[in-house]
Amino acid sequence: SAETASGARRALYSKTPTLAAGNTAPTPSRPSAGAHLGGTPIKRVGFLIKVRQDKIDEYKAHHRAVWPEMLDALRRNGWRNYSLFMREDGLMFGYFEADEDFAAALDGMSKEDVNARWQELMAPFFEIPPGAHPDQMMLELQEVFHTD
Repeated sequence: SAETASGARRALYSKTPTLAAGNTAPTPSRPSAGAHLGGTPIKRVGFLIKVRQDKIDEYKAHHRAVWPEMLDALRRNGWRNYSLFMREDGLMFGYFEADEDFAAALDGMSKEDVNARWQELMAPFFEIPPGAHPDQMMLELQEVFHTD
């Protein structure tokens, strides 16, 4: 369930060193002021997830050759300007611009067959509970500042 996944995400990242003093739990997302795609407001999304250190090189190799049908599914479901950044220990920060919000982008991808296959392939690379899909374990971050 969504509630179980949310609790598991919080438990996983409560063990992650804070990135800055005063780091607090995320709050519900709101559209980002000033962000627009063709006149339509977009939502900037940032999230954390942890790659297992013993799997980092293989994880990076998979992302140098993401399946074209997976890229098409991401675009169809509003994942724009999507980037992943990784620290040496495997802590990863993801960023994308969503047509609506994080929940809608995830919901759209949950209906894609290619996403189910990709999540199944990627699951062993992450520090997540057994049986969880990585996209269920992404911890959304609150945007606190932006400038154009």
